[in-house]
Amino acid sequence: MKVDYIIVGLGLAGLVFVEKLIQAKKSFIVFEDDSQTSSLVAGGVYNPVILKRFSPVWNAKEQLSVALPFYDKLEKKFDQKFDQKFCIKKAFKSIEDQNNWFAAFDKPTVAPFLDSKLDKQVYEGVIGEYYFGNVKEGGRIDTLKLVEAYRQYLKNNHWIRFEKFYHNNILFEGNLAIYNNLQARKIVFCEGFGIKQNPYFNHLPLEEAKGEIITIYAPNLNIDFLLKSTLFVLPLGNNHYKVGATFNHHDKTSKPSVEGKEELVEKLKKVISVPYTIKEQSAGIRPTVKDRRPMVGVHHIYKQLSVLNGLGTRGVMIAPTVAENLFDHLEFGEKLDQQINIKRFEKN
Repeated sequence: MKVDYIIVGLGLAGLVFVEKLIQAKKSFIVFEDDSQTSSLVAGGVYNPVILKRFSPVWNAKEQLSVALPFYDKLEKKFDQKFDQKFCIKKAFKSIEDQNNWFAAFDKPTVAPFLDSKLDKQVYEGVIGEYYFGNVKEGGRIDTLKLVEAYRQYLKNNHWIRFEKFYHNNILFEGNLAIYNNLQARKIVFCEGFGIKQNPYFNHLPLEEAKGEIITIYAPNLNIDFLLKSTLFVLPLGNNHYKVGATFNHHDKTSKPSVEGKEELVEKLKKVISVPYTIKEQSAGIRPTVKDRRPMVGVHHIYKQLSVLNGLGTRGVMIAPTVAENLFDHLEFGEKLDQQINIKRFEKN
């Protein structure tokens, strides 16, 4: 069987690239074995400002201009709601925190996303004695709902195989990559931290950061915005909130831990003051890169093989832009953005 592409992994990165293939009428088969879960447990928040330092997210304006129409098309395609838009409120911890907020208005790539007027309203159960700063153009993509809908769509069309992909079974013949009964022009690996087991790309400096999130039921909280403080509190509806997240570079498992729960509970004491019940805890391994840029590109020897990885904590914003860049590079020879090209790690 001949196809244009084999895609390995259907988290957010793989999903976005596959949608590009469908739009371009390319043939493909996806392999997914559920070994990576970062897209399924992710908060899915898109936020154009790094609130820890009041600095701009890399190419935020450009990424949002591509990402938001992309998710809008998927909502129409599946007749489902994936994009929840809301205001993001940063709870200031001190006067210095406030001053840093106003200093950020001198940054032309940050100022358009910030409200110059402080929010001095009191919200029941929310700790914010130094007031709040409002961030515009934020929201959340329900990545779990989106990925599940997309997998079912691919299954219905016989475009996905739920089985493990064995890298050592790849053979190369001319310009083709042969995998069992498949002949493909290209194989694109969207494996998340699973790329550490990929002999063709495991040299890339991908780091693993375990993230844990809890879902709480807090009937007295009643907020309709994303609260950003020591951690984030994300409204899900019906008095349920997603709370996170932890960053653990030592635990390589994707299982929820007692330590992760305790860390979140301890931090939450500084964010809300109303009683709550923990309903769920989830964990996943984020594929992260030290320079906070994705890893995208073609293998230096086997040109049939490509990678689309390292989207990090802002994957919902980044994925549509970098997937489009990789597709245009593979199909039309357009240059990859140097900031995401894996060649940046192959200079020495």
